[in-house]
Amino acid sequence: MNKSILYILLGISLLFTSCIPVKDLVYLQNKSGIETEAPITEVMLKPYRLQANDVLSITIKADDPKLVTIFNPTNKGETDKGGSALYFDGFTVDDHGNIRIPVLGEINAIGFTTEELRMHIEKQLLDEYFKKEANIFVTVRLAGFKYTINGEVGSVGTKFLYQDHVNIMEAIANSGDITITGDRKAVTIIRQLPTGTEMHDIDLTDINVMQSPYYNLQPNDYIYVKPLKQKTWGTGKTGIESIGGIMTLISLITTTILILKL
Repeated sequence: MNKSILYILLGISLLFTSCIPVKDLVYLQNKSGIETEAPITEVMLKPYRLQANDVLSITIKADDPKLVTIFNPTNKGETDKGGSALYFDGFTVDDHGNIRIPVLGEINAIGFTTEELRMHIEKQLLDEYFKKEANIFVTVRLAGFKYTINGEVGSVGTKFLYQDHVNIMEAIANSGDITITGDRKAVTIIRQLPTGTEMHDIDLTDINVMQSPYYNLQPNDYIYVKPLKQKTWGTGKTGIESIGGIMTLISLITTTILILKL
């Protein structure tokens, strides 16, 4: 009788410690418990500054398209330049921080924002090749927002999103979401900066994560989602799975005891 009670208590304790609680799975919870009508404001985005190996889409237009044809030798229209074609036709920032534009030659781009680079190119064109009346129009954009994600997500690897800004929730959704065994409370962001590499953990179950400077990603960020302890333990992820595991364990113990008594 005492052994039966011991088995029951053991099963109950395993049930509560092995399954993953709901609070570890829900994103953006109000953990303070204080109801407020004030909106949660994200940290103001800092403009991204170009780094080596960034690929840019640069288009130069004018009232008379023939005037700028020489600056856009591969330009077949904006729709044809999207997607992976930009890897070959775009302008890559080399290891020295330069890009090469037809006629204009090498232009330093590293450390500049896309807006600053646009203004620089536009000024050089007006100073050296065109008059103001030509109405030169330059656009400079990153050829897709690239990030890499690994760990406990549905789809790992390097991803591209064709938009200017991406936050961590969008990146995870684009990667098939975090699996049930992924640790949402300590998602690691690894960020390359001109001054070196930064690494920071953020808690996606807390609504205040939107105030973190790491909530909004920067191009080339690396995201790593660590596994929960339940995965390394090999126990059930849900209560039903845990009960099944406990029943199997109890059955094994009982069978062993009966065999030893024979």
